[in-house]
Amino acid sequence: MENTNKPKRLYSLDALRGFDMFWIMGGEAIFAGLATLTGWPVLEWWAKQLEHVPWHGFHFYDMIFPLFLFIAGISFPFSMAKRTANNESRKSIYKHVIFRGLILVVLGIIYNNGVKFNLGDLRYGSVLGRIGLAWMFAAIIFMNTKLTWRIVWFWGLLIGYWLLLVLFPAHDLGSSDHFSQTGNLASYIDRLIMPGRLYRGNHDPEGIFSTIPAISTALMGMFTGEFMMSDYLNDKKLKKVLYLVLAAIGFMIIGKVWNIAFPINKNLWSSSFVCWVGGLSLLLFSVFYLIIDVWNLRKWAFFFVVIGMNPITIYLAERIINFDRASKFFFAGFIELFPETWAPFLNGIAVTAIGWVFLYFLYKKKIFLKV
Repeated sequence: MENTNKPKRLYSLDALRGFDMFWIMGGEAIFAGLATLTGWPVLEWWAKQLEHVPWHGFHFYDMIFPLFLFIAGISFPFSMAKRTANNESRKSIYKHVIFRGLILVVLGIIYNNGVKFNLGDLRYGSVLGRIGLAWMFAAIIFMNTKLTWRIVWFWGLLIGYWLLLVLFPAHDLGSSDHFSQTGNLASYIDRLIMPGRLYRGNHDPEGIFSTIPAISTALMGMFTGEFMMSDYLNDKKLKKVLYLVLAAIGFMIIGKVWNIAFPINKNLWSSSFVCWVGGLSLLLFSVFYLIIDVWNLRKWAFFFVVIGMNPITIYLAERIINFDRASKFFFAGFIELFPETWAPFLNGIAVTAIGWVFLYFLYKKKIFLKV
C-alpha cells in the first residue's frame, strides 16, 4: 500500500533554485546589457550588484553560491522523510549522503580542470565540492542530533571559526592582518595542505578550512526545511511566513553587527557572511513561499521551475556546451537588425533562451540529473 504521509514537494523551492541559477546562465548579462542600454541609475546599481566583491563587503552576486547551499539544506529534511517513509534503512541514507557529497567533489574537480591527468597542476577546490562537503557534514549532524544540539553545532562552528582566525593569524607571507588574503588562517592552512593549485595562488575561495562555516549555511537550510515540514502553524501559513521573515531579519542584524569584528567576506565564508547571506536567503525563500505556496500564484514561476529542476545539469552543461555559439547561430541575424548598443542586452536574452529551451526539453522528457 502506498504511504500517504510522504512530504509534499515545495513548488516555491524549485522556483527559488531556478531563480538562483538564472543569474549565472544569462541573467547577469541581460541586466548588465540593459544597464548599458538605458543608463538608468537603478539598473547601473543593479549591474554592479552582479559582480563579486574583491574581498570584504557584499554584492547580490556573492549570495548565488550560498543560496544554492541553503536551498540544498532545506531539501534534506524532505528527502530524508521521503526515504524513511519508503522504509529505506538508515545505513542506506548514510550511503546516499556520503556518495552525494563525494561525487559533487569529483564533479567539481572535473568542472574546474576538464579531463586531465597532471594531478599536481589541478585545482581541487570548487563550488560543487564546497556544496557537497558542507551539505554532507551538515546532513550527518542533522541525522545524529536533536534540535538543541544542532543549534549548538551551528553556532559552535561559526564562533569557533571566528576565534581561530582571530587567535592564529598567518605570518608566512608577512601580513599582520588576520582577515587579509595573505594573513588569514584559512588561506594559510589551504596553502599547507591543499594539493594542486589554489585559485588565487595564495588563496582559494573554495578551500578546505573555510568549508567549516559553510556547514552552518547548510544547517540553516535544514532548520528551515524542518520548520516547513512541521505541523506547527500549518493552518496559519501567513503566520508561518511572518516567523520566517522575523528570523531572516534577526540573522541579517546579527550578520551586520558581527561584520564590525569579523567582516562580511565570501572568500573567507566569514561567520558574519553566513548570518547575513543566510538571512537574505531565508527572506527570499519566505517571499517565494508566500507568493507560490500560500497565495497559490504559480504560473509566473514556471520559467524558474524548469531551471530549478535541473540546476547541476545547466551548471555543468555551460562548461561543456557552447551556448553562446548556438545563440549566435539562431539569433545573430535578428540582433544585427538593432543598433549596436542593443547587442549586449539581446545577446544575454539569446544565450538565456538557448539554455532554457535545452532545460525545457529535458523537463518535458522528465530527464533530471540527480546526485
